[in-house]
Amino acid sequence: MIKIFNSFSNKLEEFKPIKKGEVSMYVCGPTVYDKLHIGNTRPVVFFDVVARAFEYFGFKVTYASNFTDIDDKIINKAKELKITEKELSDYNVKLAYNTYKKLNIRPHDYNPRVTENMENIVNFIKLLKDKGYAYEAGDDIYFSVDKIANYGILSGQAQDKLQIGARIDIEDKKENPADFTLWKKTNEGITWCAPWGDGRPGWHTECVVMINSIFKGPIDIHGGGMDLKFPHHDNEIAQAEAAYNHRIANYWMHNGRLNMQGTKMSKSLGNLIWADDLLDEVGYGPFRILILTTHYRQPLEYSEEILKQAVTDYERIYRTYFQLFRRVELANGSKKEVKDQELLEIRSKFQEALKNDFNTANAITEIYSLVKVVNNALRNKATSLEFLEMALSLFDEVLDVLGLNIEMKKLTIEEKELVNKWQDARKKKDFEKADKLRAEINERGIIV
Repeated sequence: MIKIFNSFSNKLEEFKPIKKGEVSMYVCGPTVYDKLHIGNTRPVVFFDVVARAFEYFGFKVTYASNFTDIDDKIINKAKELKITEKELSDYNVKLAYNTYKKLNIRPHDYNPRVTENMENIVNFIKLLKDKGYAYEAGDDIYFSVDKIANYGILSGQAQDKLQIGARIDIEDKKENPADFTLWKKTNEGITWCAPWGDGRPGWHTECVVMINSIFKGPIDIHGGGMDLKFPHHDNEIAQAEAAYNHRIANYWMHNGRLNMQGTKMSKSLGNLIWADDLLDEVGYGPFRILILTTHYRQPLEYSEEILKQAVTDYERIYRTYFQLFRRVELANGSKKEVKDQELLEIRSKFQEALKNDFNTANAITEIYSLVKVVNNALRNKATSLEFLEMALSLFDEVLDVLGLNIEMKKLTIEEKELVNKWQDARKKKDFEKADKLRAEINERGIIV
């Protein structure tokens, strides 16, 4: 049984999919006015593991994550660079895909872009107006939050206590200060035609429309960062209830922020670390360790010390895996299968960690248990090949679920023979021959 902490109910719940054996999931993606910083990547990495885990447990997963490719920040940045908004967003979407690849993210089933869904967005706003949930005021179209009895239900903020600020503009023309923009009439930047005037959509409307366009109804899981609960996700729920009579998703999942010195990463604060720069430095293995060793709902504090520890931890995993892989590869292979109880217990605990609200921190602890068991086995000359093969299979299994896959270059038949001759010379204490063979192994660039 898989349990998920549902942000909507604020409690741990048994996961019950809409369709048996299937999972539909949508995660809010980046606004592509610039390349991704490491704070942007926490939900990308975590929800990649969620999708992998569901597949590991036998579910068919349909995973969508969008790109917001029109926004005031995009318009302003394009002006600054003297290029079109499309040129800027196309370039940064391409960079984002490249960053996803560096992070070892499995390709999503859908990556919708706002600009590709404009007809559906216009029709959706028209539907809200026709049903009496939207109104024109000044040059814009607003959603009337007073028409939704439980507005703010996700974040738990009652209407009379809503905080005005952040992404809510205080404007006299609104019927309620908390009413949010569905359509902004403007001639600045790229615009689209609509019955009420040329302009562009409000941020909160886009995801509702794209989810419905892809899934044609409510989904199992909607994910995103904790800072999206209010107002973005509350506003999504309000619109979906108004238009479709459902709250979009049965389970809402929110990851904590990745901070630096207790502060959210922000370009304006100058405390950003670009994801590509860090990944080029350390690779996806240590970075995913850094992300996943803290429970996803908790804030994660980034520091050089934490990064160094993640590098050390990953290298420990890598060394053990490498030694095990080479030992099994150089053996003749076994046709017998074993079911070692110690290894089975590690697998069971690993699975239970993931089933308990995707506790990747505890799952990684089980990988360290496997590392310890394997190291002891490798030092013991009496360890059977069957045990090592089972351990290697389990290693591949658990690393894949967390996206920590280790790719090994296999030896050719000739290289295997060379390494076996070297090992045989060492056993026979023929050190002169062993040294010559070792020199040849090094010359060929074989890592043993």
